[in-house]
Amino acid sequence: MTRYRATLAYDGTGYHGFQRQAAEHEPTVQGDVERALTRLGQPNITVTGSGRTDAGVHAIGQVIAFNAEWRHGLDDLQRALNATLPADIAMLELQEAAADFHPRYDAVSREYIYTIYNAPVRHPLKRMHALHVAEPLDVATMNAAAAMLVGQHDFAAFGSPTAGEVTVRRMLRAQVSAEPPIIRVELEASGFLYRMVRSIVGTLLAVGRGSLTPDEFRAVLESRDRSLAEAASPPQGLCLTRVSY
Repeated sequence: MTRYRATLAYDGTGYHGFQRQAAEHEPTVQGDVERALTRLGQPNITVTGSGRTDAGVHAIGQVIAFNAEWRHGLDDLQRALNATLPADIAMLELQEAAADFHPRYDAVSREYIYTIYNAPVRHPLKRMHALHVAEPLDVATMNAAAAMLVGQHDFAAFGSPTAGEVTVRRMLRAQVSAEPPIIRVELEASGFLYRMVRSIVGTLLAVGRGSLTPDEFRAVLESRDRSLAEAASPPQGLCLTRVSY
């Protein structure tokens, strides 16, 4: 039995997130990868992911691991899986890993990018991969607010823990940049709370619209009160771009 590590890209539009659901009729990325392995003669394999992306969230850097008995080469396994997987999932890289490699617990940081299409008129080709915001946004002020996230903080105002009760995380990088009409919110941290990125983006949008100042944004962060943050932004703009080890 060999331990494999792979990097997945997927369009999350048609999925109920990465993690397999109790209701088997709900499509998930994990479920489709495991079914592809079964079709290749590798049944009863559990795929582990580096993060549990929500329904509608995309990835170009999701790292997974699994054990399998494959008698051919790595390239053959990657080609076979990509030929078997649905069109909205692709295995970008595949390599052998240490027997104890865990894509979630061994990760040093994760990076997400949230994409906003900031234009008066919506764009049909952007609707599944960006949030349309019609009114102008103050990117410089949003970036100033985002900078306040860098460092170790209690992020309880922006999310809930996926396990345990600790809500402290270390934000390594937080920036908002624009290449009109596209605005990107880039966040890299040691870990993220449930819906933390989308809640941060929702609150940064209030800053961009002028209904919240950077100092008020800082006050929300320091409050550790989820009710003070804005509603989470929709999932389609969010993409897991990189996991570092």
